[in-house]
Amino acid sequence: MQKVLLDINVVLDFFLERKPFFHEVRALFAAVEQGKIEGYLCASSLDTIYYLVQKAHNARKAREVTAKLLKLFGIADVNREVLLEALAIGGDFEDNIVLASARLKGLDLIVTRDKTGFAASDIPIVTPALIYAMLLGL
Repeated sequence: MQKVLLDINVVLDFFLERKPFFHEVRALFAAVEQGKIEGYLCASSLDTIYYLVQKAHNARKAREVTAKLLKLFGIADVNREVLLEALAIGGDFEDNIVLASARLKGLDLIVTRDKTGFAASDIPIVTPALIYAMLLGL
């Protein structure tokens, strides 16, 4: 079973039902719920997701979303080792934290719509559209 890390933009596409991306990420979330893939989030992404959902809706909705994420997804840790590696990569620190935490966790893929932020990645970077096609067996 593939272990995939979802970037913040993908999670927000789902919970904020952002068009035209919602359909593909809904299928991705369903695949995680059904155990077809093992989903992960970077620990440092959760506070940003909480903040942005709260801003778009309210604190109650942000707590519900966070609780659902913690129930459904594994967490890729952020610790000193991850932060030092993220600094060493150079470029966008936030994306490098995601990359370094995925490396430390031994994950197979990172799913994002911002592939340019992961130019230094040795982990394959896929878009929600590509993983959607993979899930459909196309």
